[in-house]
Amino acid sequence: MTLGERPIDRAAANLLSHCAGLKTGNRLIVISETEGGGYYDDCLAPAVAGMARERGIRTTLCSVPFQDAVEDLDDEIAELISESDCTIFFARLGDQVRFRDLRSGSRAVVSYALDMDMLTSPFGTAHYHAFTALKTAIDQHLATAREVHVTCPNGTDFTGPGPGWHKKPKQDVTIVRFPMSVFAPVPAAEFTGRVAMAGFLMGTGSRYYEPYGRQLSGRLIAHFTRGQLNGFSGAPEAVAAANAHYDDIAARFGIDRNVVHSWHAGIHPGCAFNHPVESNFLRWSGGAFGNPRILHFHTCGAYAPGEISWNVLDPTIRVDGVAVWEDGRLYPDRVPGGEDILARYPCAAAAFENPARDVGISDTALRASYA
Repeated sequence: MTLGERPIDRAAANLLSHCAGLKTGNRLIVISETEGGGYYDDCLAPAVAGMARERGIRTTLCSVPFQDAVEDLDDEIAELISESDCTIFFARLGDQVRFRDLRSGSRAVVSYALDMDMLTSPFGTAHYHAFTALKTAIDQHLATAREVHVTCPNGTDFTGPGPGWHKKPKQDVTIVRFPMSVFAPVPAAEFTGRVAMAGFLMGTGSRYYEPYGRQLSGRLIAHFTRGQLNGFSGAPEAVAAANAHYDDIAARFGIDRNVVHSWHAGIHPGCAFNHPVESNFLRWSGGAFGNPRILHFHTCGAYAPGEISWNVLDPTIRVDGVAVWEDGRLYPDRVPGGEDILARYPCAAAAFENPARDVGISDTALRASYA
């Protein structure tokens, strides 16, 4: 079997070459979490480091302990990054600092493939540039829209004028995502409506706290007006739990509980999460959001990504009346330039033809909880 035929070879080329831009002789730092953390598969970082060395890339593998809250990179890690051509994070640290300015001009990548199955699936092997091109096309399409209207089968219904990128946050993220799996956050300041939760409230990967995910007993709808939470409705028990959770997290971190900052949805049909969300809220929050079946909001805090996310299952996103997402399925050919992207990258086109549907949320259980 020649190089490039195996999924692991395609994944290596996609991550190391297409995404990280590494060449023979470059210096790479691979940062993993201390073994046994349970978030990333322990074999993932050493395997990628080995693949990099096979390609003549000078690679250093190091590990860091997980910390609940990170304000900045410590000096030792910052120095390693500054001395490298690229850093690849198989550690939540990369996600925690993704909105912060880095001290180095070198390239940094955080992996949202959490294990070898994800890395070698279409999520990790479909060409990285196809999804950066698609993200750019979707960003531009939303930027020029007159109206964006979002619904879901469970009762979500919110709308706003085209976001107008003069209101866009100054940056999306400072660390490159691999795979590229969401478009840039859309500011919620011009949007109004309601959001039906997919059965839980979830942290955002900014800070880690207990309880990070809150399962809801019954239906919960959030109502908001131009980026401000008005309140919750639904099952009394769920409403009480949501209000208590917001009060708690806002008080812990000294932030505005009622800010609804921004939202975006998954764009990668190869992204799958094969375990129930309630089995591991932490891994779900970092592994499932790239699937087009999931749209999420950043709330509780006047900054991206806030501290509490709202997750919507199977959104329909109409841009000037055209359903670009329909019941959780993204149609790139309905985005200007999307058809050309699929023609250039048959591997991405194949992923859209056969999208992953498992996102760890049982439709039956969700709808039963709304009864």
